[in-house]
Amino acid sequence: MGFNLQNLETALKAGQKYTYLPFSLHFFESVSSTNQTLWNLLNQGAISGTVVIATVQSAGRGQWGREWISPVGGLYLSVAISFDHKIEATESYQLTFATAWGIASQLRQRGVDVGIKWPNDLVLNGRKLGGILTETKVNKGQITQAVIGVGINWTNPVPETGINLESWQALQDFRPISCLEMLTSIVLLGIESGMECLAKEGVSILLSRYLDLLINMGDRVYINNISGTVVGVTPQGNLRVDLETEDTKQLITPEIYIEPGTISLGYHKSSV
Repeated sequence: MGFNLQNLETALKAGQKYTYLPFSLHFFESVSSTNQTLWNLLNQGAISGTVVIATVQSAGRGQWGREWISPVGGLYLSVAISFDHKIEATESYQLTFATAWGIASQLRQRGVDVGIKWPNDLVLNGRKLGGILTETKVNKGQITQAVIGVGINWTNPVPETGINLESWQALQDFRPISCLEMLTSIVLLGIESGMECLAKEGVSILLSRYLDLLINMGDRVYINNISGTVVGVTPQGNLRVDLETEDTKQLITPEIYIEPGTISLGYHKSSV
């Protein structure tokens, strides 16, 4: 059964009053990547709130140029966002954090206990449920436009470290998400709520909410063979780690900042 845009529009209208980011929906059976397709539409005059959804991606991208395998059965979408308020180019990860928190929060409201793995993964039962790729256009050091790509495993096959939502629901006593269109509406409303939080309540409140769902808080990590503890993230997206170094007189725990992509935290079971 194909994707039903009318069902999606109905779900969106039932779930939100379009107070912040009205959506213009575009569906494709196959694209190279939803992000690239959306950038092409923006170059042709599309506006903020334009959404590209695809059944498959032939050249899907993840963070740091990694390939995102995108078989039939997953949810692959991108949303265009522009800004009236100032966001520095160095703070682009705020958009990723807003998206991750918003989607996770919407899923949790429906009984799906999703957590966040720094910086951009959605995690369920310690396995990867989805990921986020944020791309931006910058003018004079400030973000003027962004495309936020999201991939969520629905019924598609996944690697050992992954999980799809339907397999998880099959083990539950209830099925909170009935179809791909409902999942899509939840993801879009999650993006909207995250962006609204960032715009209206500010990055401090957003980061607090993001950290509440971050499964890595308190994790032990090793930097140059020195043990440390994850204690938070910065507005620039860096991981805050307290390192423990032995001194002859006392234990010193300096805080350092780790840029995304420089270490891998892996996956582990979580009670989130």
